Amino acid sequence: MVSGNADCFDSFLLGTVSCTLFLAVNGLYSASDDVIELTPTNFNKEVIQSESLWLVEFYAPWCGHCQRLTPEWKKAATALKGVVKVGAVDADKHQSLGGQYGVRGFPTIKIFGANKNKAEDYQGGRTSEAIVDAALSALRSLVKDRLSGRSGGYSSGRQSRESGGGDKKDVVELTDDSFDKNVINSDDVWMVEFYAPWCGHCKNLEPEWAAAATEVKEQTKGKVKLAAVDATVNQMLASRYGIRGFPTIKIFQKGEDPVDYDGGRTRSDIIARALDLFSDNAPPPELLEIISEDVLKTTCDAHQLCIISVLPHILDTGASGRNSYLDVMLKMAEKYKKKMWGWLWTEAGAQSDLESSLGIGGFGYPAMAAVNARKMKFALLKGSFSEQGINEFLRELSVGRGSTAPVGGGAFPKIHAVEPWDGKDGELPVEDDIDLSDVDLDDIWDKDEL
Repeated sequence: MVSGNADCFDSFLLGTVSCTLFLAVNGLYSASDDVIELTPTNFNKEVIQSESLWLVEFYAPWCGHCQRLTPEWKKAATALKGVVKVGAVDADKHQSLGGQYGVRGFPTIKIFGANKNKAEDYQGGRTSEAIVDAALSALRSLVKDRLSGRSGGYSSGRQSRESGGGDKKDVVELTDDSFDKNVINSDDVWMVEFYAPWCGHCKNLEPEWAAAATEVKEQTKGKVKLAAVDATVNQMLASRYGIRGFPTIKIFQKGEDPVDYDGGRTRSDIIARALDLFSDNAPPPELLEIISEDVLKTTCDAHQLCIISVLPHILDTGASGRNSYLDVMLKMAEKYKKKMWGWLWTEAGAQSDLESSLGIGGFGYPAMAAVNARKMKFALLKGSFSEQGINEFLRELSVGRGSTAPVGGGAFPKIHAVEPWDGKDGELPVEDDIDLSDVDLDDIWDKDEL
């Protein structure tokens, strides 16, 4: 803000009476004026989300300089009607809004152009003619920017915090009106950042928050969401959750009181916490039988690793034996659900080509392989097929240890369509009875002897 706009600086900060000669009880503008009265409630919608050019005066009703500007400001607003928006903020009444834009004296005039986050100080005269000239000059610059393709970056409707880049498409913008519907009534987990557009720490956090939002959305299938609330505009929410500083991040889970996020503010820190929240609330992954090529491909393509077990034939174990193996796998799937791996099984011999490609090859059942479908590499369980043995195997994998080998042929082999296991014991095939009652065995023996 330039010094020319700081006429009531001392009285604003120190409460002296140098600007109290023209004391006013109410604001300087009314609904009948062409000046739009702005408040914390409507500022974001009217100004920040607008495509229009705005001139905004921040004033105090008791300030004599503001009172002398009022008729000129009204005249300029009428002249610019339909061309440039002209507004006014009672910054004495709405100090949070004045503070948001660094207002330290009255009147202060700001120009909100293409980039609403970088409002410019008005430095011209205080006649209606000077105000109109400045508005039209700023309007020409805005139109030229649009003509050259520089739009200012306001495509989402959200106030852009100066961040140096970053795609914020996966950060959900929340307001006083939308918060309960989206967060409180949701079964999903929400991490919500309460920010102020002028806050430097918030600006530093923004690209990390945006990048984390995209990755968290992908890894949790949208079950953990990252959101943001402009606490200077949505003051009901800020008051409701006791927001005292920026940025403040809170975690919301259905049926529980919100808790503060106190972790690091890098993308990796945020993602790690989000995945912890997801795993704590998510059911264990499904354990699927490989009955078709689609089951294998869908599961392995969608996960970093797919854990494939080859279990003994049902005739070798019966239903109870097979279920015991499946129970072990389910317990391990629950234990390692944070890793979000895929879990598959098949019966020995049902997918012999797959067994060969994974070096299992028709013996040593039960067997287990962990497959990275993107790299087409696998690791084999060398220990026992037990909770302890599998846990040691998976723990080594999770920290990047263990030997790997390429999948035979460099790709998954053909998968045969099979009927899913019905949960029952296996049965030997029924052999046809041979009726020998009408066969003359003596005659056969006689012929043999010949």
